[in-house]
Amino acid sequence: MWLREELLKSIWHAFTALDVDQRGKVSKSQLKVLSHNLCTVMKIPHDPVALEEHFKDDDKGPLSNQGYMPYLNKFILDKVQQEFDVLEFNKMCWTLCYTKNISTKQLLISDDDAFKVWCIFNFLSEDKYPLVIITEEIEYFLRKLIEAMGSGWSEEKFADYKLQLNTKKNCLTVWELIELLGMGYFTKGMNRQTLSMGINEVYQELILDVLKQEYMMKKGHKRKNWTERWFVLRPNSLSYYICEDLVEKKGDIILDRYCCVESLPDKEGKKCLFIIKCTDKSFEISASDKKKKQEWIQAIQTCIQLLRLGLPSPHREARLRRRELRQRQQAEEDNLAERMKQLQVANENKQRQLEAMRKVLFHAQLTQCHTQESLSRHVVRQQMEEQVAQKSSELEQYLQRVRELEDMYHLLEEALEDERQAKQDEESMRKLQGRLLEEEATKRAELEQIHLQQQRALSQTVAEKQELVAEQQAKERDLQAAMLQLERLETERQGALEQYEEVSKKLERAANKTKTWKDKVAKHEGLVRLIQPGHKGPQRITNWGPASFTDTELELRKKSWQEKKNQGDQAQ
Repeated sequence: MWLREELLKSIWHAFTALDVDQRGKVSKSQLKVLSHNLCTVMKIPHDPVALEEHFKDDDKGPLSNQGYMPYLNKFILDKVQQEFDVLEFNKMCWTLCYTKNISTKQLLISDDDAFKVWCIFNFLSEDKYPLVIITEEIEYFLRKLIEAMGSGWSEEKFADYKLQLNTKKNCLTVWELIELLGMGYFTKGMNRQTLSMGINEVYQELILDVLKQEYMMKKGHKRKNWTERWFVLRPNSLSYYICEDLVEKKGDIILDRYCCVESLPDKEGKKCLFIIKCTDKSFEISASDKKKKQEWIQAIQTCIQLLRLGLPSPHREARLRRRELRQRQQAEEDNLAERMKQLQVANENKQRQLEAMRKVLFHAQLTQCHTQESLSRHVVRQQMEEQVAQKSSELEQYLQRVRELEDMYHLLEEALEDERQAKQDEESMRKLQGRLLEEEATKRAELEQIHLQQQRALSQTVAEKQELVAEQQAKERDLQAAMLQLERLETERQGALEQYEEVSKKLERAANKTKTWKDKVAKHEGLVRLIQPGHKGPQRITNWGPASFTDTELELRKKSWQEKKNQGDQAQ
């Protein structure tokens, strides 16, 4: 949700751009155009009559910005009911102001990069008008930009620039900040493309609340297939797109205080898995490696924790903490300055009192000299000296107290400086501790993974050993069975060989017997022949009667008859 203070900063730039003569006043016609554009962008109905009614007592001449602010709050900002495109709103205000204040043609950055720097300035600037960005926020922005470009931060270079800045006014306007980046004072050696990529990364992080973005694999809910998507993590949602140009969004994972994120073991051929459990459904995601998986889990857990605590985004929370720290330091410095002022005033009063007392003593001494002539000069002088000594002692005690207070003031300044340095060291140690915790969590996850792999390998080795023992035993049983079967086959072979020899002998005797009978049949072929089953076809009629010969015998007789006939023809 947009914040009114951030919207007012953009509107202030547009209003000051319309103030041509820089008197803090804008004509009514220009205010009408500005109000109409604001209503159009914020999706609220514009009422020109309300503007006329609001300024009816000041119809002549230009209108002051003090008069426009109540109208802006009452008739525009208070009527916003729905979400609108904040980017379009900022673009409109930027269009009204940038052409009248700066030209990017002579700078290293484009108009689009200058617009992003303008938005970052509005985010980091103080909530006071005219808008400026102080030294601490300039250093915060430049550090992020240099880190985004992959370069190293130079403390000495910024210290020199900080001295130059302190001699002027200790802050910058938005146009001075754009010119500082465009002139390349802190980005020497960087080309335009690298500078543009760095500005875009810081803009996405601070303005668009993009906490993390990367390609990952997501499991579908219907087809159960894995598809690569470009994921973008924001404080209250995890959106996924077709690719990193953010043109075609495929869906949103809405984060709330009831969500949770957990690591998953590898399955379905996918590694580095984790799951986001929401109230209505769950989402399984595969990261590119173990480190990225742990970073995503920690980032999503941080967002869920902030939602449970009701805190804003991390960058807004960090900005509020920096402002609160500056306000506390400023309050302590103001309190210390006030106490020193009070001490100085009290010291001056004491000095005046002592001077008055000296005058009174001097006049009293003269009066006593004239009125008490009877008294001896020695007694009078002794009394006066005692009084002067007493007053001098009181003065010395007071001066000693003032010196002690001054020493206490210097000690307090040193203590404040030590506290400031301790807070900076504490912040550095907190960042270092966070980084160490992240590395420890990463190492712990890697060790757990290695432990799981060792357990799996050990269990796999035991299982393989058991399988090998079982396989060996099975092979031994098969070998024994095969040997028994071989012995049985050898016995059967011997028996079969004996049977074969007996059958061979029987066959030989049968063959001899058959040969003997064939010889006898051949001798008595015409008289005796074997009785065989008759042919089922039509019976042949010969001189010897029906079915006296078989077909084979008939063919043999035909063949013999034909040979005899051929021999007789040859003889003739």
